[in-house]
Amino acid sequence: MAFLVVLESMAPAERVAFILHDVFRYSFAEVADIVGRTPAAYRQLAYSARLRIRAAQPTATSTARHAGIVKDFKHAWQAMDIDALIGLLAPDATLVADGGGVAGAALRPIDGAERIVRALLNLAGRLSNLTILERTVNGQPGLVVQQDGVIVTVAAFDVEGDQIKRIWGVRNPDKLRPWTAAPERAAGR
Repeated sequence: MAFLVVLESMAPAERVAFILHDVFRYSFAEVADIVGRTPAAYRQLAYSARLRIRAAQPTATSTARHAGIVKDFKHAWQAMDIDALIGLLAPDATLVADGGGVAGAALRPIDGAERIVRALLNLAGRLSNLTILERTVNGQPGLVVQQDGVIVTVAAFDVEGDQIKRIWGVRNPDKLRPWTAAPERAAGR
């Protein structure tokens, strides 16, 4: 997911140079023939794309530390502890929610720790009988939110250092089917 975000941040020509050369192993001459620029121009674009990817790579956070931060986030959210939540989020954190037009979710990414906390507390205030479970999501510690025993949200976290940098929340019922189809499997995720 993070790689796709970096690709989207590239200029189209950078993306073409990187994908065709570094991923599919076309020579710069072949790329230049395809798109009508010089090989030198595409060599420079591929170089700048590689720099962008390297710069975007987060500092590694151990799985145990990642799990601890997600656990602290869960407890702070359940307690509606605004200060603790803000402290766990990087000041420039981003929350992206996917409701698929079916479930309530922010239509645009929410940027900034304070805005994210307001949105999360608003969600918790609108929904009753919530249970927040720690689960493995996309191979990393994450959270599963249930309402009256039904999974309504699955959240993945990007942790950098000691703070949460990004939260991806899936609320779209169609995308939650793998989680809800086999409750016994969902407990082990």
